[in-house]
Amino acid sequence: MNELDVVGVRVEMPSNQPIVLLREVGGDRYLPIWIGPGEATAIALGQQGMAPARPLTHDLFKDVLDALGQELTEVRITDLREGVFYAELVFSGGVEVSARPSDAIALALRAGAPIYGSDDVLDDAGIAIPDEQEDEVEKFREFLDQISPEDFGTNSQ
Repeated sequence: MNELDVVGVRVEMPSNQPIVLLREVGGDRYLPIWIGPGEATAIALGQQGMAPARPLTHDLFKDVLDALGQELTEVRITDLREGVFYAELVFSGGVEVSARPSDAIALALRAGAPIYGSDDVLDDAGIAIPDEQEDEVEKFREFLDQISPEDFGTNSQ
């Protein structure tokens, strides 16, 4: 397993499909995962540390974990089958629960849990970006600094 950082979310054009971009810590691979607009908003809110007036699903899940004295210790992106990514939530005590990567990432951001990607997933879907192309990634990060959850066209309540 390789630790991953969340670079951010963006909307891929012309398909208007949101993606979350993860970066391999200590490596040169990036992992793009196509997600839904609601999940894009949840990840963007979590990454920005913003709390909505009423808890969204991921905030509620984090609050329930806290109330039950449980901790999300890590998230693992474990598999890629027929274009579908799979993840696991790993809790204190060793309990593992299958999850969509987008939900797992949104929860990990709220819980401060590390995110890992399997070697197989990174080998299959990771994109190596050499140092000389790092300026393109920097442009993407600048874009992320200017985007807000409202740009994804969802109305969260």
